[in-house]
Amino acid sequence: MCQEKTGLVDEAVIKAVGAFGGGIASSGGVCGILLGGIAMISSIYSRGSLAEKENPRIWGAGNKFLKKFEELSSPYGSMNCRDIAGVDWKDRAAVKEYYNNPESRRKICVELVGEAAFILGELLEQEEVWRREQK
Repeated sequence: MCQEKTGLVDEAVIKAVGAFGGGIASSGGVCGILLGGIAMISSIYSRGSLAEKENPRIWGAGNKFLKKFEELSSPYGSMNCRDIAGVDWKDRAAVKEYYNNPESRRKICVELVGEAAFILGELLEQEEVWRREQK
């Protein structure tokens, strides 16, 4: 969604964030939703080589998204996948239950994806307004 919104559509980027699921390679660590949002912000503001200068807006935009995601995930105890999804990603039966049971916490993850995408979209729109005003 964010790639389409920014016009920066690149399958390689989608592939690069594939292992963010399950809290970084199914470790239960930091939620992949947060990591994906930060990756999108980085794709806009970060440099492509060490010779380029990094746009300092990367830190402000990233921090804004981080704080909003922290608010979204606070009812689950942390920004970690293990707390949000409540799944041991190394347990095949638990993973199967998560994906196949309509009453599993997967619905929480789906809702968080939508809410985070909306927040990121708003943030990117605000950043675009700021960029236009600076010209």
